[in-house]
This record gives sequence, structure tokens and C-alpha cells, in this order.
Amino acid sequence: MKVVTTNRRARHDHEILETYEAGIVLVGSEVKSLRDGQVNLKDSYAGIRDGELWLIGCHIAPYAFSRLGGHEPERDRKLLLHRREIERIGSKLAERGLTLVPLRIYFKEGKAKIELGLGRGKRTYDKRQSLKAKEQKREMDRAMRRKGRQ
Repeated sequence: MKVVTTNRRARHDHEILETYEAGIVLVGSEVKSLRDGQVNLKDSYAGIRDGELWLIGCHIAPYAFSRLGGHEPERDRKLLLHRREIERIGSKLAERGLTLVPLRIYFKEGKAKIELGLGRGKRTYDKRQSLKAKEQKREMDRAMRRKGRQ
């Protein structure tokens, strides 16, 4: 499994409750750009339209060597999941006010896949608490390493 990109802000801004793996419908020049790592998940999200799952706001840069202009960088891309999974996600998105956030894009057995996280947005005090816990864990690890050297 070759990871192309990760959305590091997603876990910082959202509390991820569940994850899903979906395929992505791409054109040839988009696949080439993905293999080059020319993708940005920063402000993207996934949503359901007409019973289908779509990736919205993901920027895949045009491939430099493509013919006929390549592809549109910001177009909406269809995601491939089973119908039951899409319906389950749709019901959770509607009733609880959750968001479907892309976490990472990777290649698995030659196919482009995306990991989606069903998450609830964190408030600023939640972010501060998680940063504080992370810093405390880092300090404990440093102390344990120092103790182990002596």
C-alpha cells in the first residue's frame, strides 16, 4: 500500500468516529498526478447526491505531460462504495450532524483508494485539550528515554 497524501488537519479539526475505504473514479491524467503526489485534501469533504457518494473540493493538479489539456483540477469525483454503506452513511450524516472527511489517498493493489472518516467537528477547547495531552505524552516519553540511558 503506497500512501499518496494524508489530511493531517482532519484529525486535528474533527473527532473521527468511523472510517470507510472507497474507490475513486478518475481519468488517466488524474491517476498520473496522484502517482506524482500532486493532490491536496485540505478543504475537501464528501457528500451524498442522488444516492451516490461524491468527493468535493479535492484538488488534483493537472498532469504536465497529458494530451488535450488533461483534466479539471477541482472537479467533483465519484466515490465507489456499496449501496448499503452509502445509505448507512447518509442516515448518520442526516440525523447527527456529522461530516464525512477524507483522511488519506493511497494505492492498494494498483487501484486508487480513499479513506473517509465520519467525524464530528471539534471546538477550540477540545483542540487545546488534545494538544495538551499530546505534549504530556511527549514529555513522558522523553523522561522514559532519559531514564533508560542512565
